[in-house]
Amino acid sequence: MAIPKQRARPPSALREFLSQEASGGYVLMAAAALALLVANSPLAGRYFGTLALEVGFDAGFFHLKESVLHWINDGLMALFFLLVGLEIKREVLDGQLSRPSRIILPGISALGGVALPALIYLAFNARSPASLSGWAIPSATDIAFALGVLALLGSRVPSSLKIFLTAVAVLDDLAAILIIAVFYTAQLHVAALAVALGALAVLIALNRLKVTRLWPYLLVGVALWYFVLQSGIHATLAGVALAMTIPLRRRAGSHDDRGSPLHQLEHRLHAPVAFLIVPLFGFANAGLSFAGLSPSAAVDPVPLGVAAGLFVGKQLGIFLTAIAIIRLGWADMPAYASIRQLYGVSVLCGIGFTMSLFIGNLAFSDPHLIDETKIGVLIGSLGSALLGFLILRGSKSDVPPVHHSAPGIRQA
Repeated sequence: MAIPKQRARPPSALREFLSQEASGGYVLMAAAALALLVANSPLAGRYFGTLALEVGFDAGFFHLKESVLHWINDGLMALFFLLVGLEIKREVLDGQLSRPSRIILPGISALGGVALPALIYLAFNARSPASLSGWAIPSATDIAFALGVLALLGSRVPSSLKIFLTAVAVLDDLAAILIIAVFYTAQLHVAALAVALGALAVLIALNRLKVTRLWPYLLVGVALWYFVLQSGIHATLAGVALAMTIPLRRRAGSHDDRGSPLHQLEHRLHAPVAFLIVPLFGFANAGLSFAGLSPSAAVDPVPLGVAAGLFVGKQLGIFLTAIAIIRLGWADMPAYASIRQLYGVSVLCGIGFTMSLFIGNLAFSDPHLIDETKIGVLIGSLGSALLGFLILRGSKSDVPPVHHSAPGIRQA
């Protein structure tokens, strides 16, 4: 009897995520390089002038006028944080972080990778009170940049380590969101905050009433973003709050319900965020003019603290914590990975471009300190990318990953 031909399953959300993030990383690299070129060319005046240009409206009660740079950082980046929130929710409820056994290794390693860079930064800036507020800058991993470097290595790196890096970066983002909410909130405006909480209550009610159409959530989400912006809390956190209310529907015996509202919105956001919003953010924020900067600026406390935090703190915090957890028997080594490969991926976690620049803009109002932050981020991230690439390029897996699937990942 003929065996019925099986219908090919669509690629999993995780595989789609890895592919798009890696490709988006290449675009982000190009945007950052272009920003540096433009900022040091005859077009520099027009570049910085456009970013400072104020755009907005006044309509009675509603007032919204910001510079182009703030529209990018507070407006468009809210969509980036919405996507981050959707990814975190999916991974926690229905993905690689849904079981305690899966979250132990990346979870505790991520904590080490957040704490040690912050301590290194504080050590370099202990005698500089004006720059202490930048302690969180080197604590985040740029997942698009890091996965872009991994993609250049092809099959040299087993899938389990790509999943490990993704999980660490997602948890880094969660830590960064909490840090922004707690430590980088400006003066609160109670009335606007109350309206924002009301909008959030409406979103929760929509979820509890099992509303599955996306447009009501997005409509209320715009109002939530506006009133969070007016409240003094950073507006991008509205994107995370909105993400937590988007319904995730699962089928019995299936992890990926492609019709779930969360999956639909995540799928629609991936391309514009990866290929437009994040590169635009990189282009707007990586522009560093070297005019008037002396080589000695690179050894000031802020760039030293940021660069050392990213290049030294991230790799040691993640790698040493991971090794300790594995040696204690709390978690297993990622499948088919060698110690050298685990170290190489830990080094890549020192690429902190997008979130590090974002936190730097929140931490400092002094343009000089913001420029110094850019110097540190560029040095630390570039050094981590090059060293991580070289380590992984010369490494070999313990067992070839061909015809195997990493634990917990279905073959797509």
